[in-house]
Order: sequence, then structure tokens, then C-alpha cells
Amino acid sequence: MSVVARRFRTRLVPALITALGVASIASGLLSYTFAVEPPPVARPLASYDPLPTPLGLRLPGASLAPGQSYPPDRVATRVVIPRLDIDLPIILQQGDQYGDYPLCDVALYLPQFGQPGEGRATYIYAHAREGMFLPLLVASQVNDGARLIGDVVLVYTSDNFVFQYQIAEVHRHVTDLNDAFAATQDEVFLQTSEGPHGTVPKLQVVATYVSQQPANPTDAHPDAHPRQCGY
Repeated sequence: MSVVARRFRTRLVPALITALGVASIASGLLSYTFAVEPPPVARPLASYDPLPTPLGLRLPGASLAPGQSYPPDRVATRVVIPRLDIDLPIILQQGDQYGDYPLCDVALYLPQFGQPGEGRATYIYAHAREGMFLPLLVASQVNDGARLIGDVVLVYTSDNFVFQYQIAEVHRHVTDLNDAFAATQDEVFLQTSEGPHGTVPKLQVVATYVSQQPANPTDAHPDAHPRQCGY
């Protein structure tokens, strides 16, 4: 990575994230809080506003390991957490077709981050609702999500691969994207809300790469039926 790119990653982007955080607190997005607070009530909840996009920037990814290759058109298509019975198609939300508020019955990926196998963070988010990421929220409220550590996360891709990850970290009350932007290895970040529309903190679960293998095309391309959902 060049000196200019390194300075861009380590200085400019965190400054932009921080600045956006100050400006966006009212819409439910940004900077860490360590305040002691009671855990949220576990129930189906409306979720968050669209996540912050720092001026449309996409950071250069980490270098791939020798022998690795990354198809530039690969995208995540499905996320499965077997123990929690989570199984969702993943799509990219297109504002012209669906509007800006995150869709229901699917997970979404942030294109400003990477894709599986690219050597950096893949960022996937979904509502804390029944049939979506609600089980992550509920699990996080028991002993700060300790039971989630070690759980398998499967992410299928458009070129018919399945990537296996293992949950390594559970972060409650997160209000920024700094860890995901700073990732220099293949990880998947899963985000969901901790409260109703307008709530600032989010739950962020981080899973690290284990392996990958070819997948059945049918498994890698689930039918997606996204729908607009109200607050």
C-alpha cells in the first residue's frame, strides 16, 4: 500500500467517519458509547435507517494471500447461521426500486466494503425481526452474547461458492463502522438493531474466515422476495 493510501486509510477516513457520526446521531448511526444501560427488550423491532456511506468512498482492500484470486464480480447471495435457524438471501438495495429504508425478508450488503474472499470485511445487515436477524439480538442479550462465540456462519456467493466463518466477537451498542473499515483479513460483519426506529446503538457480530468450497448453484442462488417494511 502506498504512503498516500496508508495515510488515507489511517487519517482521513476515520476523520470522515467521526465527522459523519457527529452529524448523524439524530438518525441513529455512529461513535462508541460505554454507558451502562439495561438490555433492550427482546421482541420483533423495526430497524435502523440506512447505514452511513462516507462520501461514497471505498477503501483499498488488504493484499490477498499468495495463490488466492478474487473474481471482481463476486457478491454475497445468502447468509446462513445454522444454530439460530437464520437463512436469508442477500441483495444490494437499489434506491430507485425499493427506496432507502432497509428491506424486509432479506439481508443486505454494503458495497463500500468487500466480498467473501477479497481479504477484508464483508458487511451484511438485516432487521431485528422474526425470520431475519432477531435471533442474533436475542442471543446477544444473554451474557453479552457469549453463546454466539464459535457459531458457524455460511455465506454463499454469486459464483457458486460457500464461505464458512466462525463467530469470534460480539459487540453490543456499536455506533460506528471503524472496525469493519480497518479489517485487513477476510471477515464477515453482521449488523442488526438493538431498539426501535431511531435507536442509535447497533449489534455487530464479527466472524472470521475458516474455509471455502464449491456450492450447488441452487443453494447459492436462493429466491429473494424483498418487501418494503414500515417502521
